[in-house]
Amino acid sequence: MLKDEINKALEVLKAGGVILYPTDTIWGLGCDATNAQAVEKILKIKNRPAEKSMIVLLDVDSKLQSYVTEIPEVAYDLIEYAENPLTIIFSGAKNIAENVINQDGSVGIRIVKHDFCTPLINRFRKPIVSTSANISGQPSPKFFDDINQDLIDQVDYVVNFEQENRNVRKPSTIMKLSPGGQFEFIRK
Repeated sequence: MLKDEINKALEVLKAGGVILYPTDTIWGLGCDATNAQAVEKILKIKNRPAEKSMIVLLDVDSKLQSYVTEIPEVAYDLIEYAENPLTIIFSGAKNIAENVINQDGSVGIRIVKHDFCTPLINRFRKPIVSTSANISGQPSPKFFDDINQDLIDQVDYVVNFEQENRNVRKPSTIMKLSPGGQFEFIRK
């Protein structure tokens, strides 16, 4: 049952663990985005260089001001009217683990609309990291069955929801938004 899966994932996140979970895009590895040790576990599992940034998920845009110093007004319109999952890279990240923040002080945040992620983040009351469930440099998994077994064996909890889903999902669109409102697409 979905509620049970949310509760189990919540306990793992609170304990500083790593979950393997479905998102509004592709399967991801997640942890408490404010816990540097938990983020370090993900970097180790993915064999990922620390300087490569990771995306952070939030459940509602009203929480953005807790994690970004300056939010251009256009960000709220972009989030509201985006037809596909949209990650926005904001300048001036705050209140999240240093190893989630890019070297230039920015952070990529996506407001997630998903049956599992949204209530999980709402109950956790903190942002969670979302990075593709693959070893760094390998293709992102289209389906749960594509995820490397070595990676599965290293996480603290595998969410039992949408594992049979065969709808092809793509990574989010990524847009960099400056405090003045100028933007550029990083990934379409």
